Amino acid sequence: MKTTNEIIIIDLEATCWENDRIPAGQKTDIIEIGICELNRITREISKKQSIYIIPERSRINKFCTELTGITPQLIEEKGIYFEEACEKIKDEYHSAQLTWAGFGNFDKEQIMEQCDYLGIENPFSENYINIMYQFKKYNGLFKMMGLKRALHFMNMDFEGNHHSGADDAYNAARILREILR
Repeated sequence: MKTTNEIIIIDLEATCWENDRIPAGQKTDIIEIGICELNRITREISKKQSIYIIPERSRINKFCTELTGITPQLIEEKGIYFEEACEKIKDEYHSAQLTWAGFGNFDKEQIMEQCDYLGIENPFSENYINIMYQFKKYNGLFKMMGLKRALHFMNMDFEGNHHSGADDAYNAARILREILR
């Protein structure tokens, strides 16, 4: 696995609906980018934060709030537009030069889709690590598993709140740190 010494780990939360029934006229929007950085040399995980995003193509409903804890009020108070979030990530993390990672491919695909839709440049490099796939390969498993089960498999407790982007990114970084040992 080719990578840089600093790796950016992200986890997205997006607008969602019960039974994946997307209402007519709405599209899945990123509403939180959880992000942190793993230093491969010091093994330190740092710069953990949540960047809340104002949805432009959908609304946050009760189901989504119950799953993620993200309310329309939180977005109103702390949210920024996706394009601003991309600029913030480029400025604070120097993301265009670094390897980035997520637990699975959803995060990568959603970032790419939303950038394409808005006609903006992806803030991340071409070098992406699918932590779920690397975890499966590292442990010689045949099936994929979710983040919480993967942590349990590695005898680690989940730290924080599941479906908090920042906490999920941090926990995914902990798995990647072990795999890269």
